[in-house]
This record gives sequence, C-alpha cells and structure tokens, in this order.
Amino acid sequence: MDEFASAFQAAFQLIVSLDSNLFEIVSLSLQVSLSAVLIASLIGFPLGAALVLFTFPGKRGLVVMLNALMGLPPVVVGLILYLLLSRSGPLGVLGLLFTPTAMIIAQVILITPIIAALTRQVVQELWSEYREQLMSLGCSPSCAIRTLLWDGRFSLITTVLAGFGRASAEVGAVMIVGGNIDHVTRVMTTAIALEVSKGDLALALGLGIILLSLSLGINATAFLLGEFAKKRIGA
Repeated sequence: MDEFASAFQAAFQLIVSLDSNLFEIVSLSLQVSLSAVLIASLIGFPLGAALVLFTFPGKRGLVVMLNALMGLPPVVVGLILYLLLSRSGPLGVLGLLFTPTAMIIAQVILITPIIAALTRQVVQELWSEYREQLMSLGCSPSCAIRTLLWDGRFSLITTVLAGFGRASAEVGAVMIVGGNIDHVTRVMTTAIALEVSKGDLALALGLGIILLSLSLGINATAFLLGEFAKKRIGA
C-alpha cells in the first residue's frame, strides 16, 4: 500500500512539475488523435448524411457494414496496416511504418465508421422532420446535406467527441504500426503499457491520470452538449 501511495505522489509531482518526458508523450498523443478525428470527420460527416439522402443499390448492405465496422478489432487493423506499410508490402515504398502518420491512419480507419454511423442517425432524424419542407423549397440532395449537417451541429459535436474518446484510448493498432518508439511514436496508451511492464508506476500513473481526466472531460462535454441540443430542439 505504501508503494502505491508513493507512486501516486510521484505521479502528481511529475504533472505539477511539467515533466518534459510526460508532456512530450501527451503532446504527441493529442496531435495524433486530433488529426485522426479531423480527417475521420471530413470523411464521416458527408458519408453518413449521403447514406440517408441518396438511394442506390446495396445501400442497406452498406449501412449494415458501416455499423459492423464500428466494432473493428484494433489489433486486426494494426496487423493489416503493418502488412501494407512494411518494406515488403505494397505501400512500403512510402516509408510510413513506425511513424505518427501510420498511427493517424490506423485511428482514422477505426473511428471513421463510428462518426459516419452516428452522423447517419442524426441526419436521419432531421431528414424525417424537415424532408417535406426542404423538398418544397426545391433543395437538392447536396444542399439538403449541408443544411441538415449545420442544423445538427451540436449533436455532431458529440459524435466527434465520441470519436476522439475512441482514438485517445486506442493502444493495439498504434502499438503495432507505431512501434512505441521513444521520442518518435510513444503516446499515452502505449507508454502506460510499457512503463507498467518496466515497473515505473509513477510515469504510468501520471499518464493514466491525464488520460482519465481527458476521458472524463470528453464525456462531460458530450453530455452537456447533448442536453443543450435537446433544450434547443425543445425550444
């Protein structure tokens, strides 16, 4: 118990003293996750909305597949990317393996289905409510997509936060394609796993406290935005 208390004390000292190693890892984690969320949102928003407004053969199957991809096993994604990006793989010439870029790609693959599927649900509800009004105004599908995405922006922010929460907690895929290289690809989740195996509980706990704080902050923000959106719709 004394060892545990000492580890907690050392962890807080690292945070309060702005330990350079600790905040280098946190900075890279945020850089990778925020980049992945931005790219996934640029793909997922229009994709999710298009699945509501456009009709085409195989649409139902695509929706089912999109929902299924929300549960993609991270280690499988990491393994496939590793094979693609390795020197003997078809994309090995790009030299992306064991770089932050490879980690961003892995996270984009994992969170794009989540953002797209949740966006589809938001737009579906709005389309059911405003369909007749938009059609009477002669609004084209592309115009309707822009309108509905803007109208549902508060709910979509919650979707983005859900994607960020998934990305920031990822360890399997980023460990495989990033390699957990010190000062290059070491992020919070992979660093925690490494430091625990090394017995450095202070750094692991410090990173864990920051990661937990981010997670709680994200969930609290998502809840508040959701409540705000409900009040706005009710008004």
